[in-house]
Amino acid sequence: MWGARIILLVVALSLGVTFAPDAGASESARLVVGLLIGLGLAAVPLALDVLADAWPWRRVAGGVLGFAAGLGAAGVVVWASDVVTIGETASRFWPAGVLIALGYLGWRFGSAAGDAWGEAEPRAGTAAAAAGGTSGRKLLDTSVIIDGRIADLCETGFLEGVFVIPQFILHELQHIADSSDSLKRARGRRGLDILHRIQNMPDLTVHIVEEDFPQIKDVDAKLVALAKRQGAKIVTNDLNLNKVAELQGVRVLNINELSNALRPVVLPGESMRVFVLREGKEAGQGVAYLDDGTMIVVDEGKKFIGRTVDAVVTSVLQTTAGRMIFTRLREEPDRAEAAGGRG
Repeated sequence: MWGARIILLVVALSLGVTFAPDAGASESARLVVGLLIGLGLAAVPLALDVLADAWPWRRVAGGVLGFAAGLGAAGVVVWASDVVTIGETASRFWPAGVLIALGYLGWRFGSAAGDAWGEAEPRAGTAAAAAGGTSGRKLLDTSVIIDGRIADLCETGFLEGVFVIPQFILHELQHIADSSDSLKRARGRRGLDILHRIQNMPDLTVHIVEEDFPQIKDVDAKLVALAKRQGAKIVTNDLNLNKVAELQGVRVLNINELSNALRPVVLPGESMRVFVLREGKEAGQGVAYLDDGTMIVVDEGKKFIGRTVDAVVTSVLQTTAGRMIFTRLREEPDRAEAAGGRG
Protein backbone atom coordinates (compact mmCIF):
# COMPACT_ATOMS: atom_id res chain seq x y z
CA MET A 1 0.00 0.00 0.00
CA TRP A 2 2.70 2.49 0.99
CA GLY A 3 4.83 1.36 -1.96
CA ALA A 4 2.08 2.41 -4.37
CA ARG A 5 1.73 5.77 -2.63
CA ILE A 6 5.47 6.42 -2.86
CA ILE A 7 5.46 5.56 -6.58
CA LEU A 8 2.51 7.94 -7.12
CA LEU A 9 4.36 10.72 -5.27
CA VAL A 10 7.56 10.19 -7.29
CA VAL A 11 5.65 10.23 -10.61
CA ALA A 12 3.77 13.40 -9.61
CA LEU A 13 6.98 15.18 -8.56
CA SER A 14 8.66 14.15 -11.81
CA LEU A 15 5.77 15.52 -13.87
CA GLY A 16 5.77 18.73 -11.86
CA VAL A 17 9.49 19.30 -12.45
CA THR A 18 9.22 18.40 -16.14
CA PHE A 19 6.34 20.74 -16.94
CA ALA A 20 7.17 23.52 -14.48
CA PRO A 21 7.11 26.98 -16.08
CA ASP A 22 10.32 28.97 -16.29
CA ALA A 23 10.59 30.87 -13.01
CA GLY A 24 12.98 33.31 -14.59
CA ALA A 25 15.44 33.56 -11.75
CA SER A 26 17.41 30.32 -11.80
CA GLU A 27 17.22 26.59 -12.36
CA SER A 28 16.85 26.01 -8.61
CA ALA A 29 13.78 28.27 -8.51
CA ARG A 30 12.25 26.31 -11.40
CA LEU A 31 12.95 23.07 -9.49
CA VAL A 32 11.18 24.38 -6.38
CA VAL A 33 8.16 25.45 -8.44
CA GLY A 34 8.08 22.05 -10.13
CA LEU A 35 8.21 20.20 -6.80
CA LEU A 36 5.35 22.32 -5.46
CA ILE A 37 3.29 21.56 -8.58
CA GLY A 38 4.07 17.85 -8.17
CA LEU A 39 2.95 17.90 -4.54
CA GLY A 40 -0.25 19.57 -5.62
CA LEU A 41 -0.86 16.90 -8.25
CA ALA A 42 -0.29 14.10 -5.72
CA ALA A 43 -2.29 15.69 -2.90
CA VAL A 44 -5.79 14.83 -4.15
CA PRO A 45 -5.29 11.10 -4.98
CA LEU A 46 -3.21 10.58 -1.80
CA ALA A 47 -5.90 12.26 0.32
CA LEU A 48 -8.62 10.11 -1.26
CA ASP A 49 -6.48 7.00 -0.71
CA VAL A 50 -6.03 7.78 2.98
CA LEU A 51 -9.74 8.53 3.37
CA ALA A 52 -10.60 5.22 1.69
CA ASP A 53 -8.58 3.41 4.37
CA ALA A 54 -9.92 5.36 7.32
CA TRP A 55 -13.55 5.77 6.19
CA PRO A 56 -16.12 3.39 4.71
CA TRP A 57 -16.58 3.73 0.97
CA ARG A 58 -20.15 4.94 1.39
CA ARG A 59 -18.98 7.97 3.37
CA VAL A 60 -16.30 8.79 0.77
CA ALA A 61 -18.73 8.33 -2.13
CA GLY A 62 -21.37 10.46 -0.42
CA GLY A 63 -18.79 13.15 0.35
CA VAL A 64 -17.54 13.27 -3.25
CA LEU A 65 -21.09 13.51 -4.64
CA GLY A 66 -21.95 16.16 -2.07
CA PHE A 67 -18.80 18.12 -2.92
CA ALA A 68 -19.68 18.01 -6.64
CA ALA A 69 -23.21 19.18 -5.87
CA GLY A 70 -21.79 21.99 -3.73
CA LEU A 71 -19.53 23.16 -6.56
CA GLY A 72 -22.49 23.08 -8.94
CA ALA A 73 -24.57 25.15 -6.53
CA ALA A 74 -21.66 27.58 -6.12
CA GLY A 75 -21.47 28.01 -9.91
CA VAL A 76 -25.18 28.88 -10.01
CA VAL A 77 -24.75 31.38 -7.16
CA VAL A 78 -21.74 33.04 -8.80
CA TRP A 79 -23.55 33.22 -12.15
CA ALA A 80 -26.63 34.73 -10.51
CA SER A 81 -24.50 37.23 -8.59
CA ASP A 82 -23.06 38.59 -11.84
CA VAL A 83 -26.25 40.56 -12.34
CA VAL A 84 -25.73 42.28 -9.01
CA THR A 85 -23.27 45.18 -8.85
CA ILE A 86 -20.66 44.60 -6.14
CA GLY A 87 -17.41 46.33 -5.32
CA GLU A 88 -14.27 45.57 -7.29
CA THR A 89 -12.46 44.13 -4.24
CA ALA A 90 -15.40 41.94 -3.31
CA SER A 91 -15.75 40.69 -6.86
CA ARG A 92 -12.24 39.22 -6.70
CA PHE A 93 -12.86 37.09 -3.61
CA TRP A 94 -16.60 36.39 -3.89
CA PRO A 95 -16.39 33.45 -6.35
CA ALA A 96 -13.60 31.71 -4.43
CA GLY A 97 -15.42 32.17 -1.12
CA VAL A 98 -18.66 30.77 -2.51
CA LEU A 99 -16.86 27.78 -4.06
CA ILE A 100 -15.03 26.94 -0.80
CA ALA A 101 -18.08 27.39 1.44
CA LEU A 102 -20.60 25.47 -0.66
CA GLY A 103 -18.05 22.81 -1.62
CA TYR A 104 -17.29 22.18 2.06
CA LEU A 105 -20.97 22.10 3.04
CA GLY A 106 -21.66 19.68 0.18
CA TRP A 107 -18.86 17.40 1.40
CA ARG A 108 -20.16 17.44 4.98
CA PHE A 109 -23.79 16.74 4.09
CA GLY A 110 -22.80 14.15 1.48
CA SER A 111 -20.58 12.19 3.89
CA ALA A 112 -23.33 12.26 6.53
CA ALA A 113 -25.80 10.93 3.95
CA GLY A 114 -23.30 8.19 3.05
CA ASP A 115 -23.15 7.13 6.72
CA ALA A 116 -26.94 7.02 6.92
CA TRP A 117 -27.02 4.92 3.75
CA GLY A 118 -24.60 2.42 5.29
CA GLU A 119 -26.63 2.16 8.49
CA ALA A 120 -29.79 1.37 6.51
CA GLU A 121 -28.13 -1.63 4.89
CA PRO A 122 -30.09 -4.68 6.25
CA ARG A 123 -31.20 -7.07 3.53
CA ALA A 124 -34.77 -6.54 2.40
CA GLY A 125 -37.33 -9.28 2.91
CA THR A 126 -35.79 -10.72 6.09
CA ALA A 127 -36.90 -10.59 9.69
CA ALA A 128 -33.67 -8.83 10.58
CA ALA A 129 -34.39 -6.17 7.99
CA ALA A 130 -37.69 -5.52 9.71
CA ALA A 131 -35.77 -4.95 12.95
CA GLY A 132 -33.51 -2.74 10.79
CA GLY A 133 -31.73 0.43 11.74
CA THR A 134 -28.67 0.64 13.90
CA SER A 135 -30.56 -0.29 17.07
CA GLY A 136 -30.77 -3.93 15.95
CA ARG A 137 -27.08 -4.19 15.01
CA LYS A 138 -24.84 -6.37 17.14
CA LEU A 139 -21.07 -6.67 16.75
CA LEU A 140 -19.63 -10.08 17.63
CA ASP A 141 -16.14 -10.17 19.12
CA THR A 142 -13.65 -13.01 18.75
CA SER A 143 -14.16 -14.48 22.23
CA VAL A 144 -17.93 -14.84 21.94
CA ILE A 145 -17.64 -16.49 18.51
CA ILE A 146 -15.11 -19.04 19.79
CA ASP A 147 -17.21 -19.63 22.93
CA GLY A 148 -20.03 -21.00 20.77
CA ARG A 149 -23.01 -20.33 23.03
CA ILE A 150 -24.00 -17.41 20.80
CA ALA A 151 -25.11 -19.92 18.14
CA ASP A 152 -27.39 -21.71 20.63
CA LEU A 153 -28.90 -18.39 21.69
CA CYS A 154 -29.56 -17.45 18.07
CA GLU A 155 -31.30 -20.76 17.45
CA THR A 156 -33.66 -20.17 20.38
CA GLY A 157 -34.65 -16.77 18.95
CA PHE A 158 -33.58 -14.76 22.00
CA LEU A 159 -31.13 -12.76 19.87
CA GLU A 160 -32.32 -11.11 16.68
CA GLY A 161 -31.46 -8.23 14.40
CA VAL A 162 -28.40 -7.76 12.23
CA PHE A 163 -25.11 -9.41 13.24
CA VAL A 164 -22.05 -7.50 12.06
CA ILE A 165 -18.67 -9.23 11.70
CA PRO A 166 -15.80 -6.83 10.91
CA GLN A 167 -13.02 -8.07 8.64
CA PHE A 168 -10.46 -7.50 11.40
CA ILE A 169 -12.33 -10.03 13.59
CA LEU A 170 -12.24 -12.56 10.74
CA HIS A 171 -8.51 -11.93 10.32
CA GLU A 172 -7.95 -12.55 14.04
CA LEU A 173 -9.95 -15.80 13.87
CA GLN A 174 -7.94 -16.90 10.83
CA HIS A 175 -4.69 -16.05 12.61
CA ILE A 176 -5.73 -18.16 15.62
CA ALA A 177 -6.83 -21.04 13.35
CA ASP A 178 -3.39 -20.98 11.66
CA SER A 179 -1.48 -20.98 14.96
CA SER A 180 1.28 -23.51 15.54
CA ASP A 181 -0.22 -24.18 18.99
CA SER A 182 -2.70 -27.07 18.68
CA LEU A 183 -5.05 -25.69 21.37
CA LYS A 184 -5.21 -22.24 19.76
CA ARG A 185 -5.63 -23.81 16.34
CA ALA A 186 -8.60 -25.86 17.56
CA ARG A 187 -10.19 -22.76 19.14
CA GLY A 188 -9.78 -20.77 15.93
CA ARG A 189 -11.32 -23.49 13.79
CA ARG A 190 -14.18 -23.84 16.26
CA GLY A 191 -14.82 -20.09 15.95
CA LEU A 192 -14.93 -20.29 12.15
CA ASP A 193 -17.33 -23.25 12.36
CA ILE A 194 -19.61 -21.36 14.77
CA LEU A 195 -19.61 -18.33 12.48
CA HIS A 196 -20.51 -20.52 9.50
CA ARG A 197 -23.33 -22.06 11.53
CA ILE A 198 -24.73 -18.59 12.37
CA GLN A 199 -24.53 -17.49 8.73
CA ASN A 200 -26.65 -20.48 7.67
CA MET A 201 -29.50 -19.69 10.08
CA PRO A 202 -32.47 -18.66 7.91
CA ASP A 203 -33.90 -16.02 10.26
CA LEU A 204 -30.65 -14.11 10.80
CA THR A 205 -28.77 -11.59 8.69
CA VAL A 206 -24.98 -11.57 9.00
CA HIS A 207 -22.97 -8.73 7.44
CA ILE A 208 -19.23 -8.90 6.89
CA VAL A 209 -18.03 -5.27 6.85
CA GLU A 210 -14.76 -3.95 5.46
CA GLU A 211 -14.68 -0.93 7.75
CA ASP A 212 -11.40 -0.68 9.62
CA PHE A 213 -9.37 1.75 11.73
CA PRO A 214 -5.73 1.48 10.61
CA GLN A 215 -4.62 4.04 13.18
CA ILE A 216 -5.88 1.74 15.98
CA LYS A 217 -3.81 -1.39 16.61
CA ASP A 218 -5.82 -3.18 19.32
CA VAL A 219 -8.72 -5.29 18.00
CA ASP A 220 -10.94 -4.57 21.02
CA ALA A 221 -10.40 -0.82 20.60
CA LYS A 222 -11.32 -1.13 16.90
CA LEU A 223 -14.51 -2.97 17.86
CA VAL A 224 -15.51 -0.24 20.33
CA ALA A 225 -14.79 2.47 17.74
CA LEU A 226 -16.91 0.66 15.13
CA ALA A 227 -19.76 0.18 17.62
CA LYS A 228 -19.72 3.91 18.43
CA ARG A 229 -19.72 4.82 14.73
CA GLN A 230 -22.62 2.49 13.88
CA GLY A 231 -24.59 2.93 17.11
CA ALA A 232 -24.45 -0.86 17.59
CA LYS A 233 -24.16 -3.14 20.62
CA ILE A 234 -21.22 -5.46 21.29
CA VAL A 235 -21.87 -9.11 22.10
CA THR A 236 -19.00 -10.56 24.13
CA ASN A 237 -17.97 -12.66 27.12
CA ASP A 238 -14.74 -10.69 27.68
CA LEU A 239 -14.97 -8.84 31.01
CA ASN A 240 -12.25 -6.31 30.11
CA LEU A 241 -13.88 -5.43 26.78
CA ASN A 242 -17.18 -5.14 28.63
CA LYS A 243 -15.75 -2.52 31.00
CA VAL A 244 -13.92 -0.52 28.31
CA ALA A 245 -17.00 -0.41 26.07
CA GLU A 246 -19.30 0.71 28.88
CA LEU A 247 -16.85 3.47 29.86
CA GLN A 248 -17.13 4.81 26.30
CA GLY A 249 -20.92 4.66 26.26
CA VAL A 250 -21.27 1.52 24.13
CA ARG A 251 -23.96 -0.97 25.14
CA VAL A 252 -22.74 -4.51 25.77
CA LEU A 253 -24.53 -7.87 25.80
CA ASN A 254 -22.37 -10.14 27.96
CA ILE A 255 -23.07 -13.85 27.49
CA ASN A 256 -21.54 -14.70 30.88
CA GLU A 257 -23.86 -12.24 32.65
CA LEU A 258 -26.82 -13.83 30.87
CA SER A 259 -25.65 -17.29 31.93
CA ASN A 260 -25.30 -16.16 35.56
CA ALA A 261 -28.78 -14.63 35.50
CA LEU A 262 -30.29 -17.89 34.25
CA ARG A 263 -28.68 -20.08 36.88
CA PRO A 264 -31.14 -21.53 39.41
CA VAL A 265 -31.54 -19.51 42.60
CA VAL A 266 -30.14 -21.28 45.66
CA LEU A 267 -31.01 -19.98 49.13
CA PRO A 268 -29.25 -20.62 52.47
CA GLY A 269 -30.77 -23.60 54.26
CA GLU A 270 -31.62 -25.53 51.09
CA SER A 271 -30.34 -29.07 50.67
CA MET A 272 -28.59 -30.60 47.67
CA ARG A 273 -26.80 -33.78 46.70
CA VAL A 274 -23.37 -33.14 45.23
CA PHE A 275 -20.41 -35.18 44.03
CA VAL A 276 -17.21 -34.04 45.75
CA LEU A 277 -14.67 -33.85 42.95
CA ARG A 278 -11.50 -32.44 44.48
CA GLU A 279 -9.86 -30.75 47.45
CA GLY A 280 -10.59 -27.10 48.20
CA LYS A 281 -8.18 -24.27 48.99
CA GLU A 282 -8.85 -24.23 52.73
CA ALA A 283 -8.04 -27.10 55.06
CA GLY A 284 -10.65 -29.86 55.00
CA GLN A 285 -12.72 -28.34 52.17
CA GLY A 286 -14.04 -30.30 49.21
CA VAL A 287 -15.19 -28.86 45.89
CA ALA A 288 -18.15 -29.96 43.75
CA TYR A 289 -19.84 -28.47 40.68
CA LEU A 290 -23.37 -28.09 39.40
CA ASP A 291 -24.23 -29.08 35.84
CA ASP A 292 -23.91 -25.44 34.72
CA GLY A 293 -20.38 -25.18 36.15
CA THR A 294 -21.23 -23.36 39.40
CA MET A 295 -18.61 -24.14 42.06
CA ILE A 296 -19.80 -25.60 45.36
CA VAL A 297 -17.46 -25.48 48.35
CA VAL A 298 -18.25 -28.23 50.89
CA ASP A 299 -16.95 -27.58 54.39
CA GLU A 300 -15.22 -30.68 55.81
CA GLY A 301 -15.82 -32.42 52.50
CA LYS A 302 -12.20 -33.38 51.76
CA LYS A 303 -12.60 -36.86 53.22
CA PHE A 304 -15.55 -37.49 50.86
CA ILE A 305 -13.68 -36.86 47.60
CA GLY A 306 -15.03 -39.23 44.95
CA ARG A 307 -18.36 -39.70 46.76
CA THR A 308 -21.84 -38.15 46.62
CA VAL A 309 -22.92 -36.42 49.81
CA ASP A 310 -25.89 -34.47 51.17
CA ALA A 311 -25.06 -30.82 51.84
CA VAL A 312 -26.85 -27.75 53.20
CA VAL A 313 -26.31 -24.31 51.67
CA THR A 314 -24.82 -21.83 54.13
CA SER A 315 -24.18 -18.83 51.83
CA VAL A 316 -24.02 -17.77 48.19
CA LEU A 317 -21.33 -15.44 46.82
CA GLN A 318 -21.98 -13.65 43.52
CA THR A 319 -18.87 -12.34 41.71
CA THR A 320 -18.22 -10.91 38.25
CA ALA A 321 -16.70 -14.28 37.31
CA GLY A 322 -19.76 -16.25 38.41
CA ARG A 323 -21.50 -17.67 41.48
CA MET A 324 -19.99 -19.69 44.34
CA ILE A 325 -22.10 -21.73 46.76
CA PHE A 326 -20.78 -22.54 50.24
CA THR A 327 -22.24 -25.57 51.99
CA ARG A 328 -21.76 -27.83 55.00
CA LEU A 329 -22.35 -31.54 55.30
CA ARG A 330 -25.84 -32.49 56.35
CA GLU A 331 -25.80 -34.00 59.81
CA GLU A 332 -27.76 -37.10 60.82
CA PRO A 333 -30.50 -35.24 62.78
CA ASP A 334 -31.04 -33.06 59.71
CA ARG A 335 -31.41 -36.13 57.52
CA ALA A 336 -33.91 -37.71 59.93
CA GLU A 337 -35.90 -34.46 60.06
CA ALA A 338 -35.90 -34.24 56.28
CA ALA A 339 -37.01 -37.90 56.01
CA GLY A 340 -39.77 -37.27 58.57
CA GLY A 341 -40.96 -34.24 56.63
CA ARG A 342 -41.15 -36.31 53.46
CA GLY A 343 -43.07 -39.04 55.27
